[in-house]
Amino acid sequence: MTANDSMRPLVEAVLEALAIPYPATIGDGPAHTEVLEARVMHARIALENVLQRGDDPGWSADYLRTKLAEHPPTGYRHHGTPRMEAGR
Repeated sequence: MTANDSMRPLVEAVLEALAIPYPATIGDGPAHTEVLEARVMHARIALENVLQRGDDPGWSADYLRTKLAEHPPTGYRHHGTPRMEAGR
């Protein structure tokens, strides 16, 4: 396994953290921002722990995904979400 292979799960988890749907309207922006900020914080912690403390990238990816599950991209309407499904 190369260094790139060992980092792949963490890079994928960070992308998962950042790639949430855009808000449908300006009014949905604050909820989107709140969710995104929490997800960015956890991604940053995971990256810092790997780079500065030498944590295992695979473990950090798993932990990050656990934290992302606590902050799903819900509570706002996003492009393509019917009004009845908004807020789930």
